[in-house]
Amino acid sequence: MSAFVIDAFEFCRHGSHREGITPVAEMVRLKSDLADGSGEITWSVQGGAHPHGHPQITLSVAGQVSLVCQRCLNPFAFAMQSSTRLVLGQSDAHADEIEEQLGDESIDVIVGSRACDIRDLVEDEALLALPSVPKHETCPDSKVLDGLKAEKPSPFAGLKDLTTK
Repeated sequence: MSAFVIDAFEFCRHGSHREGITPVAEMVRLKSDLADGSGEITWSVQGGAHPHGHPQITLSVAGQVSLVCQRCLNPFAFAMQSSTRLVLGQSDAHADEIEEQLGDESIDVIVGSRACDIRDLVEDEALLALPSVPKHETCPDSKVLDGLKAEKPSPFAGLKDLTTK
């Protein structure tokens, strides 16, 4: 069994902790959303119990990745940092019950596994930490954008001068 595969319920029951650094190049799904496969993701996973007694994993990811700006299409460095709590259910129905009981949208309830791969949880959280529309605060070479924004006469402007007779 891989060192990354855990029994999620036992992990939570014992309050276990794991942490590590994973190269972005090893995260196939994440890498496909990035400008390149450079960088590393630092992560930590802490098992425990939710105040209502349900098994809970606290997952944190951080790192710098390269995204493509959707305004200028140039790559830029993005500092990723995210943390989430995952409450574990025994089945889909049990997870739904817990979700209804907690009534808290900020807590994700998932189906736990006796063979849970931490790498999948880390990659999922890293993907969720990416912006939906990545872009620079201010694009470094905005000449192209400025040219597109320049006032151009509307092709319909001449229509107002036409009159119907």
